[in-house]
Amino acid sequence: MNMILFMITLSLSLSIILTALNFWLAQSNPDLEKLSPYECGFDPLGSARLPFSIRFFLVAILFLLFDLEIALLLPLPWAIQSQTPTTTLMWASVLILLLTLGLIYEWAQGGLEWAE
Repeated sequence: MNMILFMITLSLSLSIILTALNFWLAQSNPDLEKLSPYECGFDPLGSARLPFSIRFFLVAILFLLFDLEIALLLPLPWAIQSQTPTTTLMWASVLILLLTLGLIYEWAQGGLEWAE
């Protein structure tokens, strides 16, 4: 018990000493390069707040959705753990059908059109 208490005290005191040394010895000499928002060496040419295209966002979300489809379909036979391949095929078909219906709905709403 004494050894455990000694180890806890030693680790606590060592961490306090190292934290205090970090604050005491830390170099704080900011210059114009470190204070600028761009650290690449180029001066900003325009505003960093450019308008964001919502169409690009929707296409990126659709890509992630169909990319996630592969992650869901590949482990499906092991996740279901059914004895018959027909059940696994049915669940995979239901998943693909839902995603296809969602794609058709998005297409019908005009979410895949780039031209505005």
